[in-house]
Amino acid sequence: MKILEILKMLRAPFFSSILAPMFVGIVTALMVSHEFNIPGALFVLIMGLGLHGATNVYNDVYDTLQGTDRVNLHRNDFSGGSGIIVEDPDMLPKMIRLARWSLVIALAATIGLTLVIDRKLWPILWGLYLLSAFFSKYYTAAPIKLGYRGLGEISVWFAFGPMAILVAAVSQNVSFHPYVLAAMPTTGLSTASILMIGQMIDADADRETGKMGFAARFGNRAARHYYLAIQLLLIANIINLAFFVIPRGWFIAPALLPYVLVFPKLVRQLYPNYDDPNVLKQAAGMNVQIHLLFSILFVIGLIVSLKLQ
Repeated sequence: MKILEILKMLRAPFFSSILAPMFVGIVTALMVSHEFNIPGALFVLIMGLGLHGATNVYNDVYDTLQGTDRVNLHRNDFSGGSGIIVEDPDMLPKMIRLARWSLVIALAATIGLTLVIDRKLWPILWGLYLLSAFFSKYYTAAPIKLGYRGLGEISVWFAFGPMAILVAAVSQNVSFHPYVLAAMPTTGLSTASILMIGQMIDADADRETGKMGFAARFGNRAARHYYLAIQLLLIANIINLAFFVIPRGWFIAPALLPYVLVFPKLVRQLYPNYDDPNVLKQAAGMNVQIHLLFSILFVIGLIVSLKLQ
């Protein structure tokens, strides 16, 4: 397979959702340890990318096999899967092999990380790897199917927030420090906001095939309020970090700029047009812009705060 084909199968543009918490966890841990474990950082980044790649591919595989991607009429760049297997069913074996190899790469990186961190942190590291590997497949795969049973939102928040930030901190020999605990919800909330608008776009297809996330279960009218609540929690979390938790953390506050510049326009589109797929797709694009700009500014703000310590 060619590199570009593999990247498409892995849905690599969405890797920002795992890279952001990885960098947040590493930098936050450095505020505590003040010792940069370079091998640890490299191993945990490979581990995170491998697990996220497996998650993306398995989601495509099982959403296609279980019919969700096949009946989705509103697939776009931000929801509905890649459509690779729908367009070419012969790609299914390649996708399954790629997901398995992604888990193997993540496993190898976890073994490497084990060798360069404190022994007392090994149980946390391996617990997080095993739980992440479980989520990567059984978010959509039977018999667990978390995303089909109304547990998709919480598992996405947990995987891309607390779990990812904690394992990145562990790579720097830090675990449940107050700085790390306070940062844990942030990136998971940002990723969960992407999931929520995606669910609103895909609600009809999800409902038809039994993928009962929040939007499919309660409708888009309620889901728009859930989306707003997620974003308001994120804003509150950043304010808490910037002004009450991190010493000299004021430079974290500019991470909220996209919530000043873009978010109000998104809400004005989303609220009156919550059942219009075309408007929802535009809102999804704006939400991804918020996610990317927020993630970049958040990491930069943490780095500046670290330098000022």
